[in-house]
Amino acid sequence: MTDNTNIRSQQQTSARRLTVFALLFVVLTIAGLYAVYDQFAGRSISFDRRLIAPQTLAAVFALLLVYFISDGLRLHYTLRALGHRLPFLVMSRLVFINLFVSNVTPMATGGGFAQIWYLHRYGVPVGRATAATTIRTVLAVLFIFTLTPIFLLTLNAFDGQSVASDLGFALAIFILLYLGFFIILLFRTRWLIGPLSGLLSLLNRVHLISDTHHQRWQFKARREMLRFSHSFSDYLRGRRLFVLLSVVFTAVFLLSLFSFPALLIYSLGYDVDYLVSLGLLVVTTFIMYFAPTPGASGVSEGVFGSFFSDILSGNHLILVIVSWRLITIYLGMIIGLIVLQRELMKSRRKSG
Repeated sequence: MTDNTNIRSQQQTSARRLTVFALLFVVLTIAGLYAVYDQFAGRSISFDRRLIAPQTLAAVFALLLVYFISDGLRLHYTLRALGHRLPFLVMSRLVFINLFVSNVTPMATGGGFAQIWYLHRYGVPVGRATAATTIRTVLAVLFIFTLTPIFLLTLNAFDGQSVASDLGFALAIFILLYLGFFIILLFRTRWLIGPLSGLLSLLNRVHLISDTHHQRWQFKARREMLRFSHSFSDYLRGRRLFVLLSVVFTAVFLLSLFSFPALLIYSLGYDVDYLVSLGLLVVTTFIMYFAPTPGASGVSEGVFGSFFSDILSGNHLILVIVSWRLITIYLGMIIGLIVLQRELMKSRRKSG
């Protein structure tokens, strides 16, 4: 009875925390859009019906399918390389749960934890689930962090931009720190067992966890960290086809994600240079990785507005930003919220 009460209490606390972050996401998004409206759009905005023309909607829908399907397949084949296979419906729900949770938690930290929880519910050990979601993230990071310096150095659009000049050294440091963390996480996982064990001991000393839970969690933490360590080696030794497909679908996912602005801008009648649009969004996404706000809200709108203000007229800038975020983020978040609520209800029924 006590365990069930604790589970319900934890779920209620998590729900309240997600609600606060969701409200923060909305407030910061509005603030970011207003900043763009005031600073880059000349306080001008107007709706253009070309964005809802049948051919535009058909192209957006087709690209959106590629975006969602490749997002699911990149994790699917990572799991297959680790020896796990989940049904299509499970993987599709996972895509939207990740979209919702990662965009209402700071620096997208919650998306990975939500996916680990969900995968564990369907029989994947925590260590293996952690490895799968981490490898999936690392593959995307490697693409983005490799392309960002190339675009910063080669695109004329960044001439005179502070991102390429004043922040160049800082960006290099961020890249090294971020990649360094993942290298330790993947190749020297055992180094993290000591700090994790120390953290659990501290929580026990300040009476945040009981002695019984402390002993149990110490054992589980060490076991799952060792499983995680072995999992990356298992991934590299997995079937070459599955490893290759996990990389290929990561590339397809990112390419589809980065193509939406070009599609929207083209639909408005602009003669857009696809490579320039692609490069601008790669750098925008790179900056979003370090934004401390939920889902990079506010930051993403501001950076996008700054980068694309020379391409779009003021009355179209806000329109494209809202359309871009609606297609790639807001739509998936709404679906993810519905899916997550259903999964939590199932979990409560089982625990009850």
